[in-house]
Amino acid sequence: MILSDRISEVYEKSTCVFTKEDIDKALDKMAEEISARLKNTNPIFLCVMLGGIVPLGNLLPRLDFQLEINYIHVSSYEGRTTGGELRWKAEPTIDLFGRTVVVVDDILDTGLTLKATVDYCYMRRAKEVYTAVLLDKRKPRKPGGIEEADFKALTLDDRFVFGFGLDYAQYLRNCAGIFAVSTEHQ
Repeated sequence: MILSDRISEVYEKSTCVFTKEDIDKALDKMAEEISARLKNTNPIFLCVMLGGIVPLGNLLPRLDFQLEINYIHVSSYEGRTTGGELRWKAEPTIDLFGRTVVVVDDILDTGLTLKATVDYCYMRRAKEVYTAVLLDKRKPRKPGGIEEADFKALTLDDRFVFGFGLDYAQYLRNCAGIFAVSTEHQ
């Protein structure tokens, strides 16, 4: 089976767990929570690449206060359906010293990537670091991982999902909803 056929099959056999409307409502609520807590801090929103692109891009227009954005590229999946060793690919191009930082990622899964990113920000002498995720997977975190995000839009049981920034083998991030992969494709 060629790759495009496999990706099409994964999509066709998936189940929508959150529609675009569900996501929009959840992001509205998360933006209100972030605004109430951080609107006077001039924060840096640090996008965890690649998955954080879509959630951050949809969150930003909902935030009506001064902020800066930047990115960090760290990955543990590398196209697999299970996480592995963390790979650091790019550091922020902005000074985090003395600043409030909001790390934005697509999903809180094992908690290890988010924890490593928060630790990195503190190592760069950020004043305070918050975490914001589109999706919190309800499952035990790995030892040493972050247990809870400071801000989360949606919560889901432990299922492999894609869409709205989340990928399946580096594809399907652009789906306008969040979809659970069928068991045969996990």
